[in-house]
Amino acid sequence: NLLCLHCVNDLPHTNFAMHANNPVEKIFWGRLALTAAMSEFYFAKGTLIQTLIHEFKYKGNKDVGLYLGAMMGSSLLNNNRFTKIDALVPLPLFADKEFKRGYNQAAILCNGMSEVMEVPVITNNVVRKRFTETQTKKHRTERWENVEGSFEVNNPKEIKNKHILLVDDVVTTGATLEACGAEILKVEGTMLSLATLAYASK
Repeated sequence: NLLCLHCVNDLPHTNFAMHANNPVEKIFWGRLALTAAMSEFYFAKGTLIQTLIHEFKYKGNKDVGLYLGAMMGSSLLNNNRFTKIDALVPLPLFADKEFKRGYNQAAILCNGMSEVMEVPVITNNVVRKRFTETQTKKHRTERWENVEGSFEVNNPKEIKNKHILLVDDVVTTGATLEACGAEILKVEGTMLSLATLAYASK
């Protein structure tokens, strides 16, 4: 394993996957028609989770992302709220940003989840069509205005009548996931659930 047993035991699991109306689902109440939503861990600065996210998001350590994705997949399999997922969709990065980084960290998580869940990953269908500034220092309204109209579905037939699980690394206000999820739900017959690696309270 990439982590020792002591570190694994200290990871701050939320157990949100098992509970309806959890804090992640409440973020999207009245904003997005979700089937279910969860985050695997609580996020806090200066913690192991922040270090691990930094490792696979900025330092190219994809093995960490695959490992954490597999943890997410196991949590989703161990309850009945996420049992009928047809495909995993990573929250897309703007093409230039993904090119500079070399990969999309959400796609790495999806690959780890897919191995455990045996559910396919759909990439390059839901795309980010314009560059957006970083959301880190923006307020909730500014975050929504920053990402509104940023996403589109290239091939609606590929996800028509499917239950899509949209995946990202961290959720705070949910503005980016909402903007992307809203486009997915425009496709006929789609159902939408969300899963993120970590939950950062505002």
